[in-house]
Amino acid sequence: MDPWLIWLIIAAVLAVVEIFTLTAALGMLGGAALVTAGFAAVGLPLPLQFLVFTVAAAVSLLFLRPIALRHVRRPQGQRFGVDALVGRAAYVVSEVTGMGGRVRIGGEEWTARAYDETLVIPPGATVDVIEISGATALVHPRE
Repeated sequence: MDPWLIWLIIAAVLAVVEIFTLTAALGMLGGAALVTAGFAAVGLPLPLQFLVFTVAAAVSLLFLRPIALRHVRRPQGQRFGVDALVGRAAYVVSEVTGMGGRVRIGGEEWTARAYDETLVIPPGATVDVIEISGATALVHPRE
């Protein structure tokens, strides 16, 4: 079997394993094996192929992997949908208890329940949205 084909198989196996582990390390090693397969197809001797693999793997793991992980771990910039409502202020339209009530959040009227079921929040109070459960906002009065 030709050396370039062996390197290509190694690259494919590492890419598949990377899909299941999501570490970014095996993917970088697979990329290094792919680069080495290209050099092996040109006819580079085997000891130099190992050198190419080592250099490509070291460069990708030391320089590219930290950049990739930084992009993956970056916190989400914006929240969408009901997640964007959590933490916002709301205006109580009708009395909110542990059983129900109505609040206005950003111009929309929502059904609401008090986060602490023992509280009774009068109309006109300002509350914070703690959680959204289905179509109901769980709220707590501002201190």
